[in-house]
Amino acid sequence: MVYDCIIIGGGIAGLQAAIQLGRYQHNVLVLDDGKGRSSICHCYHNLLGWPDGVSGEKLRSIGKAQAGKLGVQFENHRVEAVRKVEEQFCVTTTSQEYLGKRLLLSTGIKDNIPHFPGLIPCLGISVFVCPDCDGYEILDKPALVIGSGNAGASMALTLTYWTSALTFINHGKGEVDASLKEKLVEKSITLLSDEIKEIHTDHDCFKGVTLTNGERIDSSYAFLALGGNKPNTELALQLGVQLEDNKHILVDPRTKMTAVENVWAAGDITVHSEQAAIAMGDGIQAAIWIHKSLLEN
Repeated sequence: MVYDCIIIGGGIAGLQAAIQLGRYQHNVLVLDDGKGRSSICHCYHNLLGWPDGVSGEKLRSIGKAQAGKLGVQFENHRVEAVRKVEEQFCVTTTSQEYLGKRLLLSTGIKDNIPHFPGLIPCLGISVFVCPDCDGYEILDKPALVIGSGNAGASMALTLTYWTSALTFINHGKGEVDASLKEKLVEKSITLLSDEIKEIHTDHDCFKGVTLTNGERIDSSYAFLALGGNKPNTELALQLGVQLEDNKHILVDPRTKMTAVENVWAAGDITVHSEQAAIAMGDGIQAAIWIHKSLLEN
């Protein structure tokens, strides 16, 4: 069987594209291993229509059901390889090969999240990674920045738009530029150059940390800024897709197609704003132009 389009990645961008392509009545397959960043975000606070927030899991569940009603097929597999075979694409998972006329990469990025027990349930609730998404959640409240070097310092400075009660813990021991240190002092941001021994949580509520020197710091909120977030571009590189300087996939701003014909990309893999709403827009825009290309043939 040859699918009209294979979508690799069933997060926000991939699901929105699948819904649109399903509405065009195309034969679509979504391959997803369930480990994308939307699967661990427990609350998006800034989306139209969800004033009380919505979890990534719920969005994914609703989106998958919506796409399924339109005939979109889903397989829970990790894609290992992809290659072009004449005018089609062969996508290889851990157990099977699939053929598609068009390919959409919505593989996202992998956040650098420290491995502390109890941290994951707090993501999107009391521990955040994006100031544009969730800076408002700490408005006039004390918060910690768990970071490393310049990435952590820059996050702390950005968050002063919402609060002045910030403590930056340089957990990753990265070097902080002198100019940034001066700005931290100017903004009265406490800089602690020590690693975290333990993170304290209660279900999805962050409670604070204990440093390796034994000091306990209580706080109800934290932002992560350790740097080193990794775009998932391995499959794109197998196809010869061109990357931006920041290692994200370069796409046509109008069509979302990559430099490789009939290969599109959408979502966090293509932009660095890391917004769910932008991922939705990317997905639907890519789907429209995938549909146009299928009509031409």
